Amino acid sequence: MKKIGVLTSGGDAPGMNAAIRAVVRKAIYHNIEVYGIKYGYQGLMEGNIERMEIGSVGDIIHRGGTILYSARSEAFKTDEGQQRGIEQLNKFGIEGLIIIGGDGSFRGAQKLTEKGYPCIGVPGTIDNDIAGTDFTIGFDTALNTIIEAVDKVRDTATSHKRTYIIEVMGRDAGDLALWAGLADGAESILIPEKQEDFSTVIDKLRRGHKRGKKHSIIVLAEGVGSGFEYGEKIEKETNLETRVTVLGHIQRGGSPSGSDRVLASRLGAKAVDLLLEGKAGRMVGIENNSLVDHDITKILNEQHTINQDMYKLSQELSI
Repeated sequence: MKKIGVLTSGGDAPGMNAAIRAVVRKAIYHNIEVYGIKYGYQGLMEGNIERMEIGSVGDIIHRGGTILYSARSEAFKTDEGQQRGIEQLNKFGIEGLIIIGGDGSFRGAQKLTEKGYPCIGVPGTIDNDIAGTDFTIGFDTALNTIIEAVDKVRDTATSHKRTYIIEVMGRDAGDLALWAGLADGAESILIPEKQEDFSTVIDKLRRGHKRGKKHSIIVLAEGVGSGFEYGEKIEKETNLETRVTVLGHIQRGGSPSGSDRVLASRLGAKAVDLLLEGKAGRMVGIENNSLVDHDITKILNEQHTINQDMYKLSQELSI
């Protein structure tokens, strides 16, 4: 293999640039040409492709977002769109493709591999919702962004004796809420995988208020429901002054943490190794701090699950 391509797709995540850097430099180290594809699969279909050199990825390891940009493409979900992408890859002589993104991005990699074009997936999403890996690129940075925000909210919650609901990202996965809630000592953690009864939430708040607690923090994953609706229900039920903070896309930005930079570098380099070994349709991941790779179709058919022991611990510590 003499030429490979790399693209980022779907939602951006801190550490994507570190992964791009690892792909480019690892490949050049092995005398392979690398081509960056801008704006994900949409850019692939349009031929928005350019050769990358060592200097192309200089001074980016600490930057959030992605220098290759990202986009969502409905057209690429069709056979015609996928064929257009393959035609562009053939035009540039690119023999293998590394795709950094989440499950939607991996479905594109799966389709290209089925059409005979070798692809390797690198998990990059702040939700940490991909099976086959303990952590995804961007999760640790987003987690620390939430923790910092909750720490600041706690200061004003204490000053005014208020209950605060912090709504975080996680449409289908509650890892961000679970980890942040445990790290911040939240009274309740509401996640899609575990629908805690509303009466339990109310009981915890009342018990805390009864023993003189000055404030309460509830962390809510967006997939559970609206933080504002929960806030209204809580205030109506308890008569406790309640405020809601929706963190939104601030969770996706910022300089990646040390953990995300190292993880992205390891996964990006491993993806190049797999292409050099002649493998295709694989996803790289990390399990028990060791690099692994899995069949991408198998991963797409599995569901990421939360750490049950962590959830149980969060319940035990929030009495």
